[in-house]
Amino acid sequence: MMTDHNIPVTEDELHAYVDNELPVERRAAVEAWLEAHPDDAERVTSWRAMSDALHAKYDSVADEPVPHSLSVDQLSRTPRRWMMGAIAASLLAFAVGGGIGWAARGANATPSAFASFTGDALGAHKLYVVEVRHPVEVAGSDKAHLQQWLSKRCGWEVRAPELDATGLKLVGGRLLPGPTGPASFLMYETASGERFTIFAARAETETTQMRYAVNDGTGALFWADRGVGYVVSGGTDRTRLEHVARLVYDQNEKAGL
Repeated sequence: MMTDHNIPVTEDELHAYVDNELPVERRAAVEAWLEAHPDDAERVTSWRAMSDALHAKYDSVADEPVPHSLSVDQLSRTPRRWMMGAIAASLLAFAVGGGIGWAARGANATPSAFASFTGDALGAHKLYVVEVRHPVEVAGSDKAHLQQWLSKRCGWEVRAPELDATGLKLVGGRLLPGPTGPASFLMYETASGERFTIFAARAETETTQMRYAVNDGTGALFWADRGVGYVVSGGTDRTRLEHVARLVYDQNEKAGL
């Protein structure tokens, strides 16, 4: 008979562990698993740091009074016309993201926003990372102009993060159509030719936690912050992808973007 310690730890249990929602009887098993699986331990540390940063930034909102329009009495009197729209949006998201599998939980991230952002970002990534002569419109050597141009066209301050710590150098960027309007697209490359991209566009959702998607061997991490949605795409190594995405998030946070 298998004991709790012999039962493999699932992705959901790792998230429950980070959220302090894991049943007490499984906690020791999960902690033993993390000691024996350093990659999972690193992912858990990354998720916890992201969660702590979001709580520190947005928990004060929980103390704000609930608007009258959102009170239980008011909602009970309001016709629920939005329900059919929500169902239709969910079905559309399923159709758009049919080839995308994801694991991880987001806060306030609608399936349609997640699917549309990751779909557009992965499509652009796959289209341009194979380009040798023309992968970008503006080269990374002209970084100041690239940032100024994309910021003006997109309507928010676009900053190309420094990813040297991961061996990634800025190749350059281009302007693309996004799910909600103009999108910035930045490409990075290692000395061995490994490429990562950062896709960003306005998002209807103010903030979300990171969510993971993978399609045809390319991984992507989506999140939103201050009304801008970001997708970091590249490779199949999820731990490396999370490391790169974390650097992007931290630098945007430090710059107040």
